Amino acid sequence: MTYDVAAVRAHFPALQEGAAHFDGPGGTQAPRAVAEAVARVLGSAVANRGDVTRAERRADDAVGQCRSAIGDLLGLDPQGVVFGRSMTALTYEFSRTLAKTWRPGEEVVVTRLDHDANVRPWVQAAEAVGARVRFADFDPITGELAPEDIAGHLSANTRLVAVTAASNLIGTMPDIAAISALVHERTGALVYVDGVHATAHESVDVPASGADFWACSPYKFLGPHCGVVAAAPDLLATLSPDKLLPATDAVPERFELGTLPYELMAGTTAAVDFLAELAHLGVGTRRERLIAAYAALHQHERRLRDVLEPTLRNLPGVQVYSNAQRRTPTVLFTVDGWDSQALRAELAGRGINAPAGNFYAIECSRHLGLGDSGGVRVGLAPYTNEEDIERLLSGLRDLLL
Repeated sequence: MTYDVAAVRAHFPALQEGAAHFDGPGGTQAPRAVAEAVARVLGSAVANRGDVTRAERRADDAVGQCRSAIGDLLGLDPQGVVFGRSMTALTYEFSRTLAKTWRPGEEVVVTRLDHDANVRPWVQAAEAVGARVRFADFDPITGELAPEDIAGHLSANTRLVAVTAASNLIGTMPDIAAISALVHERTGALVYVDGVHATAHESVDVPASGADFWACSPYKFLGPHCGVVAAAPDLLATLSPDKLLPATDAVPERFELGTLPYELMAGTTAAVDFLAELAHLGVGTRRERLIAAYAALHQHERRLRDVLEPTLRNLPGVQVYSNAQRRTPTVLFTVDGWDSQALRAELAGRGINAPAGNFYAIECSRHLGLGDSGGVRVGLAPYTNEEDIERLLSGLRDLLL
């Protein structure tokens, strides 16, 4: 397997602006192929899905191809792929649908490691029906969230556990397979996983993870702005979301409100296809090529992280909060005497995009002792290279030394 970062970067028109992008956890840049796929659909005749006119078939093909691509990316049945405006919007819809079956006194477990999109929808849905919410804490020093941290909150009344596969703030990657097994064995509750940040960096096998639901966002892995929730079709068939009377009751369409954005679905397919070619394998199924590509990407990002982190941790006044043993190439830090937003602005003036804040991981930021302000976050992406790393480190040295 090879990973040619220069060849990868050549596919990203946005990089021609000259900035060093470390804001991947908030949304990646898109390769040319994704933009072209979106434009092709918008420039073609498209109608509501059907099998009579060419315009109908074109829309139907865009949907089917997107479900197939996400199925290959996540290792599951494409008929379990639900498409929506965003992961947040979809999670709200699923929280309301699942809460219809909850009773007063039953319980939902969420964690303080999670993005608020996998916390607040469940908290609000539980409150609406009189269910209780229990918060599982992570270790603020190591950043670890162990299965035992969730186990203490499980009971016969637990109906759902919501947990992240990777913290978008500090990168921690909990053992989802172990957590899912624990939850299912002890309670039979459902496990809803926020895979938004994890899917951008690690090859995903949803059935192997034990997750009942896996949520992700294509724009975090080089695609357009939209969201996905995937589950087994048989599980989706047991749920009854609110929908319009004439809308189909078929799975997964019963969860998709209104006309689907065919152009975004085409862009999502293009993003998955682009990812599948990162290792230049050239043979095998798309799923096999994706697994190989993620292995090459992981090696590339780990090498860059090994260059970045030792120097960053040794800069004067820097405190790093990303300390878990297994984590994405994501580093959150603060600097003594510096407001994080001011530091962000100084770096931006040097063409270095390293955003600051809590990034909607509000419970995580507070648990780390950072309040609502968070810190500066540096996240690597498939197009990050050694020059970007050196530019960031050089900029920080100029400001801090």
